[in-house]
Amino acid sequence: MTDPTGLDRGLTNYGDRDFARYLRRSFARSMGYSTAMLDRSVVGIATAASGFNNCHRTTPELVDAVKRGVIAAGGLPLEFPTISLGEVFLNPTSLVFRNLMSMDVEEMIRAQPMDAVVLVGGCDKTVPAQLMGAVSANVPAIHLVVGPMMTGRFQGERLGACTDCRRFWAAYRRGEVDAKRIGEIEGNLATTAGTCAVMGTASTMASITEALGMSLPGCAAIPAVHADRLRMAEETGARAVALAHEKLRPADIVTAQSVENALRVLLAIGGSTNAIIHVTAIAGRAGVKVNLDQLNALAETTPTLVDLKPVGQGYMEDLFAAGGVGAVLREIKDLVHLDCRTVAGQTLGERLAADDPWVDRAVVRSRAEPFAPQGGLVALFGNLAPNGAILKQAAADAKLFECEGRAVVFSDLEDLARRIDDPNLDVEPDDMLVLQNAGPIGAGMPEAGYLPIPGRLAKRGVKDMIRISDARMSGTAYGTVVLHVSPESAVGGPLAFVRNGDRIRLSVTRKRIDLLVSDEELARRRAAWRPMDKPVRGYARLYAESVLQAEHGCDFGFLRAGGGA
Repeated sequence: MTDPTGLDRGLTNYGDRDFARYLRRSFARSMGYSTAMLDRSVVGIATAASGFNNCHRTTPELVDAVKRGVIAAGGLPLEFPTISLGEVFLNPTSLVFRNLMSMDVEEMIRAQPMDAVVLVGGCDKTVPAQLMGAVSANVPAIHLVVGPMMTGRFQGERLGACTDCRRFWAAYRRGEVDAKRIGEIEGNLATTAGTCAVMGTASTMASITEALGMSLPGCAAIPAVHADRLRMAEETGARAVALAHEKLRPADIVTAQSVENALRVLLAIGGSTNAIIHVTAIAGRAGVKVNLDQLNALAETTPTLVDLKPVGQGYMEDLFAAGGVGAVLREIKDLVHLDCRTVAGQTLGERLAADDPWVDRAVVRSRAEPFAPQGGLVALFGNLAPNGAILKQAAADAKLFECEGRAVVFSDLEDLARRIDDPNLDVEPDDMLVLQNAGPIGAGMPEAGYLPIPGRLAKRGVKDMIRISDARMSGTAYGTVVLHVSPESAVGGPLAFVRNGDRIRLSVTRKRIDLLVSDEELARRRAAWRPMDKPVRGYARLYAESVLQAEHGCDFGFLRAGGGA
């Protein structure tokens, strides 16, 4: 007996299968579908559009194009909504709700009758949530990102969210930009639909999705408002019908080899630190382990090749015009696994052989003349981060890579907000700012690791200093920022025991970050430490009780392959 397809999949159980089929089809016909349409393969379209998500403004138009492709290929497209994660509209942070969205995506794919699914999204946590859910559901799936914003022009300067947002805000804090001008800039940073215009988390995850083989060749970099984005949507819809017939599933695509390819691309593009957490979580749903030692090993042999902000100077529209992710993959062709399968129905090697070989070397550098000789990210270990921490070395000041400094400690986000601009704050440029209790359990791991330069130093022209926390930072940010320190403060990690005046040593060469305090003193501080209270109800309680640490992707243990903690 063949497995049911189309609307016959997963019939509601009334104890009478034929009645369930009869009832389902009669209700489907109430929506005006013909019998011929109801007999087709069903392609679900998971859409994350929301009035609270600016990134997804073009989603309705993309969904229409996907439907065209599905119908033209002989399928029946059925759109359904999921949770939407608008990065800047969520409190306390979108990462808290990534796992919830992944559960929504997974369960709706499982519960509803579909032979394949198209995942439409683009905002930072949306793409990983959709991929996590799709990998767990393991129904044929293909991703369509909404695409990046185009840049705008303002008084002779090219602007794009959100690295430029941070640059101008830092200038405002230094007193170089007044309130009137910062208001004018606010209205000119994000002038089209789409995700951030730079190689932030959204663009990084779009690039990784293509490198994994979960989206069609060329999908990652097409601007949101470009006509090619609609053509890509139509092609994605048609390909979803083929996937339904071929029964090519995420488990066939997301493998240890394709995950390594994704990490190579992450390093080569100078991508977001957040991607480490997301790739680890996606891989964990497929039973593939990612560890930070692996990241360091890959970084040693993977050069940074892409000259985009916040690492370089360009924007995503430049990468699109320069050859896209395909150009990056061709440049590191000898470093990736070419036999990995992709949703395009071809291997990665076959895809690259068919690519247009043209590339703009002003944007995608050659291996002979890389942007940097090593990958953009490095994992640090040491007694301050026994389970690891992350530094985006490609966006940091190399003069600070080997140094020792005095700790200036903020106990939590409220303490940071209260004291960072205090003119009496005891801080100097060679100190190290330390933020505690901003990790997954402590505060939902917000993008607060990019601590502002203290007001009294900003006014003196200080633009960078070492900042250390268990938080994350936006992929659009830059600076010498040590993130994802694990274990986090809220579970009694060593970061919780740092005190004002302690000495900390950073060595990027040795890949270490150490608190220069005796074991005896640390033991005394640990004995006096008390954990914070946890939420008592709802999703907040589930999150606090279930979330894993950063090195495990901040996923829930029970959602990983095998349900392991």
